[in-house]
Formats: sequence, structure tokens, C-alpha cells
Amino acid sequence: MINSPENIKKTCKGRAFKFGDDISTDLIAPGRLFHLRSNLAELAKYVLEDADPEFPKKVKQGDFIVGGKNFGLGSSREHAPAIIKLSGVGAVLAKSFARIFFRNSINVGLPALICDTDRIDEGDQLKIDLEKGIIKNITKGIELSFNPLPEVMIKILNDGGLTEHIIKNRGFNL
Repeated sequence: MINSPENIKKTCKGRAFKFGDDISTDLIAPGRLFHLRSNLAELAKYVLEDADPEFPKKVKQGDFIVGGKNFGLGSSREHAPAIIKLSGVGAVLAKSFARIFFRNSINVGLPALICDTDRIDEGDQLKIDLEKGIIKNITKGIELSFNPLPEVMIKILNDGGLTEHIIKNRGFNL
């Protein structure tokens, strides 16, 4: 299991780590560490290291990755969102996602939220309500919105990802 159901909540709170546009799966899960893909816990120790060498040391449980456009482009490595989740990240926020990265994120139990990230800066404290589609930037005292996640996605996230959801429900439970 990539994450336990208690890791996903309807609201989550943490710090923002800001990245730019076009963060590829190669930046998330460095290709030079391809040999670790069967040991996701070890690979997670290097998450986003090529984009920010200090990120793996600084990220704490519940923090957020904030990207720009086209987050997760590149190869369809399912382990990219998996190691983000394993590193403790509560959600990834971006203006847009590569389609396969978005799908893989939900499949492994990592919320991927499409929103305007221009008003979020590195280190901002955020509180996110997945059901209501509200991001409170506590640092700046502002609210941002995103399309709330459909109930089925929240169920999948709460079950720990798609595989766990199917096992738990003996099929896909809408």
C-alpha cells in the first residue's frame, strides 16, 4: 500500500514548496536512480532533488508541492507521484498537470489539484478543503478556489489509491 487511508483527510494543512512550469517526471524521480524503482521508500529520499537539492531534506508530513503549468510531464512513471506521496506531501497544486501524471496521482492516493498558483509563494502556510474546493493561504490571509474533487475521487484517496479501493470494495464503487 502506498499510503494509508488515514493520511488523506477532507482538509489538510502544511507549507508550500514552490516549483515552476514543466516539472517533469525526470525531475521528480531522477532517471539516474532508475535502479531504485523497486524500492520506492528509498527512491522517495531523492524526490525532486534535481529540481531543488534541499527539498528531500526540508519536506515534512502534510506539506504541499506547488507547481505551474504542465506538472508531471514526460514519461508515465507511476512511481513519480508515489514517491511524492511517500515523502509526506499532502497534495500537489498546479495550474495544469500532464494527464497521465494526474491520473497516476489519484491512482496512488495523492491529491492533485488544478488551481491558480500565482498567489502562493515558497513557505506559505496553506489549509486545503478537498470537498469545498478552497485553499486558504494562511500566510497571506487570502482564499483561492479549485474545482472540488468528486466524491468518487475522495473515496479512492481515502482508500489509499485505486488498487486498494478496488480490493476494499470488490470492484469500483461509485
